Amino acid sequence: MLEKTVGEIVRDWAKLIPENEAYVYPEHGIRKTYQEFDRETDELAKAFIGMGIEQGEHVAIWSDNKPQWLLSQFATGKMGAVLVTVNTNYQANELEYLLKQSDATTLILDEGYKGTSYIDIIRSIYPELQNSENGIVNCEKLPKLKRIILMTDREEMGIYKWSEFLHHAEGITDEVLAERQRTMTPDDVINIQYTSGTTGFPKGVMLTHRNVVNNGKLIGDYMKLTEEDRVCIPVPFFHCFGCVLGNLAAVTHGSTMVVIEQFDPLRVLEAVQDEKCTALHGVPTMFIAELNHPDFKKFNTSSLRTGIMAGSTCPIEVMKQVIHEMGAEEITICYGQTESSPVITQTTTDDPIEKRVSTVGKPHPYVEVKIIDPLTGEEAPVGVPGELCTRGYHVMKGYYNNEEATREAIDEEGWLHTGDIAIMDEDGYIDITGRIKDVIIRGGENIYPREVEEFLYTHPAISDVQIVGVPDPKYGEELMAWIIPKKDKIIDEEAVRSFCHGNISYHKIPRYIRFTDAYPMTASGKIQKFKLRELSIEETLSQKI
Repeated sequence: MLEKTVGEIVRDWAKLIPENEAYVYPEHGIRKTYQEFDRETDELAKAFIGMGIEQGEHVAIWSDNKPQWLLSQFATGKMGAVLVTVNTNYQANELEYLLKQSDATTLILDEGYKGTSYIDIIRSIYPELQNSENGIVNCEKLPKLKRIILMTDREEMGIYKWSEFLHHAEGITDEVLAERQRTMTPDDVINIQYTSGTTGFPKGVMLTHRNVVNNGKLIGDYMKLTEEDRVCIPVPFFHCFGCVLGNLAAVTHGSTMVVIEQFDPLRVLEAVQDEKCTALHGVPTMFIAELNHPDFKKFNTSSLRTGIMAGSTCPIEVMKQVIHEMGAEEITICYGQTESSPVITQTTTDDPIEKRVSTVGKPHPYVEVKIIDPLTGEEAPVGVPGELCTRGYHVMKGYYNNEEATREAIDEEGWLHTGDIAIMDEDGYIDITGRIKDVIIRGGENIYPREVEEFLYTHPAISDVQIVGVPDPKYGEELMAWIIPKKDKIIDEEAVRSFCHGNISYHKIPRYIRFTDAYPMTASGKIQKFKLRELSIEETLSQKI
């Protein structure tokens, strides 16, 4: 276990490999060594101190994977502020809720994202901003907010330009920064990440230096990362996938971060080829988009060795394509959740191929796992599904300002209850079969959507598939399949059912089948099954099928 803060990790590598590239932005031609990265984040840390930001203050950040986001992650870690990550898809109500619930004193934001003006949104929450002086925020709705910083040098009333913000470093000496760092410990909260809020309001997960530094270190160990590796990171920073599995896994091993600001399959393929990336991260839908890109075969991805597929259930067929067609023979699968920093289990590069494509591996070192009957709390036998619980260094400090939710998630013995259904085999490998709430009960039979999805993925005309349950007066629930066909492939409902007959049990064959070209997604690339379920229920009710 590492007993170090984020800042200490950066400084160590700056001394050991000063000329090794720390990060690259291929789209902008930006290349920085570890020595430069260390200096940049020192200066930014001094600017935060110069602004009057105290240790433990909450600094919210709202943008895609900009260099300023990356630098802020490590700069706040160096001077003791808590970085509050904001989902790039948030709109006014969601932003207002997060800033208020998190007690954020500072907001760093980009001008906008995918056609949405972040500046317009903050002005809609705080209209008085138009007549405010820089550095004087007095918002009735957000009483804790003191300052707003823009990532560019665009002139906006009441908002600091990035260059103005950087000037606050002047007069802050190395000794002032060093003194601040001496008061910090690995147990300090460094990050608050908000859960997706699929049920109720989002909750702020408090993560410490020890949580994320050690999780990042172990993730990279499992990938066998070294200072020779170059990790392509197209997943969003605001999510643990980006800032821990990506940034911290790389930095704890002296590897190079090759950053994509916004996911685009073509940009990813270009970056992998041109930067000779050895690792590639992504959720399954990202890998599917890359593999199915019409120009995929034109790119040389032979430099790839490893990477991570995570964030949602990883289809076995997609995993096989990543190994055999992309060349990432040592690709790993991770499983976890934000509340566990986030990784609980991971496959290794040495695991047998069948284990790497059909399980989420074994628990990390220093991590305990048990699978329980969710009704009785008793531990489930090998091969029997139950709720996965975990305990160890990686479990969050709690939900910010929400003791009740913390007590619901973490029991008196320190076990975090994940809400995920898992099965452990005789070798200790774990398979995640879904969320407790996603289980479909048809005529008294428990059906796990992933089992049906994995089968349908083997159809040569199916690119992606999601199974949800819909109410049924006779059986309680029926299955509905949402299918994305492969390009230039023709498939209809009858072909899907014919493919199922004789291959899976009758009660697992979807009664309803719909074809689509996309799924509702979160900004981090997760499929929002609850929205698919809502849409499915509307469709089946309106058509009175």
